[in-house]
Formats: sequence, C-alpha cells, structure tokens
Amino acid sequence: MFRRSAALPLAGAYAALAVLVAAGRLTGVDGWAVVHLMPGWHGPGAPPTLLDGLVPLYDASWDGAWDAAANVVTLPAQALVASLVVATCCALLWRRGRKRTALAWAAAWVAGNLVELLCKSVLARPLLHRHGVPLPAFDSSFPSGHTLRSVLLAATVSVVAPGSRRWVAAWAAASIALLDLDGVHVPSDIAGGLLLAGLAIVVAASAEERTAATGS
Repeated sequence: MFRRSAALPLAGAYAALAVLVAAGRLTGVDGWAVVHLMPGWHGPGAPPTLLDGLVPLYDASWDGAWDAAANVVTLPAQALVASLVVATCCALLWRRGRKRTALAWAAAWVAGNLVELLCKSVLARPLLHRHGVPLPAFDSSFPSGHTLRSVLLAATVSVVAPGSRRWVAAWAAASIALLDLDGVHVPSDIAGGLLLAGLAIVVAASAEERTAATGS
C-alpha cells in the first residue's frame, strides 16, 4: 500500500520538475553546475542522435580520463545493452514461475523509456552557456535516460539476485555521478531520471506485491 501511495507524489514531482526545466527556472542551477561540477567537459557538443542512443559507445569521445571512466562505467546503462540485460532478468523471472513479476518489470522498463523519449522530443530548455559558449547538447536532454536506465537496471537485477543489491546500487551511483562529472547531463536531467525511475519502480513493485497477495 505504501508503494502504491508513493506513485502519485513521484508523478507530480516529475511533472513539476519538467515544467520548471522548460520554463528556465533551473537554468541558473544547471548553468552553475556546467561551470563548477563538470571537470570532464570537453566542448559544447551537439544534441545526441538516434544512433547515439541505440548503438553502445557510438561516436563516444575518449579525449581524457573522465571520458574513459564515464564510457566504461555507464556502458551497461546504454539503451541496447541495458535492454538486453533487463530482458534476460525478466526471462529468468518467467522461468522461475514469477510470470506476473516478470511482466511488471518489463512493462516498467518499456514505459519508463517511452516517457523519456517523449519528454526529450517535446521539452526544450533555454540554452545553457559555459563562459559564454552556448551548449546545444543540453537543449533536449531532460530527463537523463542513462540515469533512468541505471536505476531501473539495478532494481531489476536486484529482484532476480537479491545478493547483488549493494554491488548494483554502487554501480548505479557511480554511473550517475559520472554523467555530471563528464559533462553528459546537468543536475535537472539527473533529477528527472531519478524521479522517473522511482515512479517506474514503485509501479512495478506494487504489481509484484499484488501478485504475492493473490498467490499467483
């Protein structure tokens, strides 16, 4: 019941954050982070293409240590790689007889990623700058898909292998931190990804609880 009651506040918080980003209310915070919290930033960049999102490390930069660390650590959160891992986890749950649980986490994965793509296609923030240089790569970067997939992937793996919970949580935290440090996403993007992932997890976990209660 607690998990189900958390869904509405999470959805409301995500919607409110999206409005604030689009209205430019968080431009100051994100702009400050671009200047002070991104030691791995290496240029204004351009908005990612479809291939960037689908093909692991497609057109990835390896210009320095921050790039290399971010590329390696966040690789499991790339769309194709993460989808294969989650599909494998759901298949294992299905084979163990936890069919509704498998369907719940698969649906959460698909829905979360669809919402991410929809928001990126319709939501644009005011242009961010770093020392006067415009940064078009952040124009439509809300929410962070890498953050969303990192958290959802860690949660799904934890359902299949509870003993791995600490390890996958540590990986997800490192992955998310590197997204900012390497200049891939600004804080509002990451916050959006966390809220969206939390909402997806709450919905999936609630479905799992209902399944356990009915004994099916």
